[in-house]
Amino acid sequence: MELTLLKAKIHTVTVTEANVAYNGSITVDADLLDAAGIKKYEQVYINNAVSGSRIMTYVIPGRRGSGEVCMNGGAALHAQVGDTVHILSFVHMSPEEADSYQPTLVFTEGNNQIKSIEKYDY
Repeated sequence: MELTLLKAKIHTVTVTEANVAYNGSITVDADLLDAAGIKKYEQVYINNAVSGSRIMTYVIPGRRGSGEVCMNGGAALHAQVGDTVHILSFVHMSPEEADSYQPTLVFTEGNNQIKSIEKYDY
């Protein structure tokens, strides 16, 4: 048996662009992805804290230090520039691995810059 657990959460970032003409996905500042351990093309869930919309897509790394969080293609229909979103990735593991597992949480501040990186410890 495998369980699906939260791998990482980039908490409270602001959408900087919404481009419906793009082929799809979300572009995220590569510094944020590295901090969260999220890989290029990895599946992620986007939770919009403004509209309540929740979608699944994949990540494309953006320019380092840019703070960009760009909703692309169909994803652009689920968020507007200025909306606050949370980006979550998940991982599969055995129940035994899950017992000691701690996901990564990346907090941001102005311009989607990294404020802190923490491990969940509940």
